[in-house]
Amino acid sequence: MNYFPLFLNLHDQNCLVVGGGDVAARKIRLLAAAGGKMTVVAPALCEELAQAVLDGKLIHLAASFNESQLQNTRLVIAATNSEEVNRQVFEACEARGILVNAVDDPASCRFITPAIVDRSPLMIAISTSGGVPVLARNLRAQLEALIPHAYGDLAKMAADFRDEVKSKLLTVGTRKQFWEQTLAGPIPDMVFAGQYEAARQALRESLSADTDAPRQGAVYLVGCGPGNPDLLTFRALRLMQQADVVLYDNLVSAPILDMVRRDAERVYVGKKSNNHAVPQEEINKLLVRYAQKGQKVLRLKGGDPFIFGRGGEEIEELAEAGVAFEVVPGITSAAGASCYAGIPLTHRDYAQSVTFVTGHRRDGEVELDWPRLVSPTETVVVYMGVAQVGKICAQLIKHGRNPATPAAMVEKATLSKQRVVVGTLSDLAQKVVDLGIKPPALIIIGEVVCLHEKLKWLAD
Repeated sequence: MNYFPLFLNLHDQNCLVVGGGDVAARKIRLLAAAGGKMTVVAPALCEELAQAVLDGKLIHLAASFNESQLQNTRLVIAATNSEEVNRQVFEACEARGILVNAVDDPASCRFITPAIVDRSPLMIAISTSGGVPVLARNLRAQLEALIPHAYGDLAKMAADFRDEVKSKLLTVGTRKQFWEQTLAGPIPDMVFAGQYEAARQALRESLSADTDAPRQGAVYLVGCGPGNPDLLTFRALRLMQQADVVLYDNLVSAPILDMVRRDAERVYVGKKSNNHAVPQEEINKLLVRYAQKGQKVLRLKGGDPFIFGRGGEEIEELAEAGVAFEVVPGITSAAGASCYAGIPLTHRDYAQSVTFVTGHRRDGEVELDWPRLVSPTETVVVYMGVAQVGKICAQLIKHGRNPATPAAMVEKATLSKQRVVVGTLSDLAQKVVDLGIKPPALIIIGEVVCLHEKLKWLAD
C-alpha cells in the first residue's frame, strides 16, 4: 500500500492554501465543505476567491509564502504554479509535522487528495497514489452514476438508530445480521423513493419484530425504454442488480436482460410455444405470489409502464393484495423512436400537439376516436399498429385527413437494426408490407415526418 487511506475531521481546524488561482479555489471548496477554517496565501486572487474573501468565508494574506504563516495550522496545500515554492512549502511543513499536499507533485506530498464520491455522511475516496488522477476521476464518474444520492440519507438514518440497535441486540453477530437483513430489504428503497418517515417506521417495526417472521417482498415495475440499454435510468439499473426474480416479455431486449443480476430467477411472461401470450390476469397473480414469498420482484416492461404498458392494471392487483410496489418510469417508445429517427413529435412550424394511441385493444379491434385524429397540426403516434397499419391509414383518410399526410414506421427503434420507412397515409401500408417490417415498431403520422431526411442522425 503506497498510501494509508483515512478520513480527517477538519471541523474548525486551521487550513492553509498557498496559491490564489483556480486550482487553489477547487481545493479550498473541498476543505471548506469539510468544515476547515480557510486561509489563503497569495499576492493576488482569482475572482472566485476574491469574492469569498468579501463574503467573509476566507482569510487572505496578500503576500508570498513564508514559514511564519504555518503557525497553528493543521493542514496545508501548495497550489502555486512554481515547483520551487511548492517544494519550499513541503519542506517547511515536514519540519513541523504538518500534513501537506502539493498539487500534481507527489514527491512534495505527505498526503494526496483522492477523487471523491460525496453522499455525506457516506464518503467514497478513490486514488491511484497520485499516478493517474484522470483514471480515478473516471472511476468516480462511474460510481456517481451507480450510487443514488439518497444513500447519504440511508446512512444518516441507519446511524440515528445505531444506539437503539445496540441496546436491543446485545451481540455483534445479531447486530450484523439485523443490518444485513435491513439493508437487503425494502427499507433502502423507501429512502431512495423519498419515503423517509415510512422507512423510519419500517426500521422501528423491524427492530421490534419477531426475527423469525417472514420477510416482506415488494414489486418494482421498471420501464426499460425502447430497447437500447444505454437509455435505461440509473434507478432501473440498480434494481436490475438487486432483484430476486424478474418477469419479462418479448419487448425487453436481450442486451437489457443481460444486465439483470445473474443469479436472479427469470420468468418469461410473453408468448409461449403455442403462440398464446400469458394472460394479463395470470401475470398479475404471479407478481403478488412472488412478493408474498418475501422476494424482491422486478417487472421489466418495454417503454414506460404507464404508457400502453398495462402498468396500471398490475399495480391495481398489487394494491388490493397489500403488496408494496414502486413504478420506475422509462423512455416511452414514441420518444425513443422519434429522437432516433430525427422526427420531432412537435414543431412550431408543423405540429402544436401530439397524441399517443394504440393499434391493439383487448379484443383485437382498432376502434379509435378517428375524427379527433385528423387535425393537420397534430402528430399522431400509434403503438402496436404494425398489423393494423392499413386500416389505421384508411380510417384517417376516411375521416378527413389528407391522403398525402406524411407517415413513417420506425422498426426496432434505438437499436442497431433500426429501420425507418417513410411514406404517406396513402402508401405507407404497402411499403411496410414490401419491406417486411415486423414488431416492435410504431407509426408516426403528421407533417413532422417530412423533417426525417433533414434531421436524421442515425443511418437508416
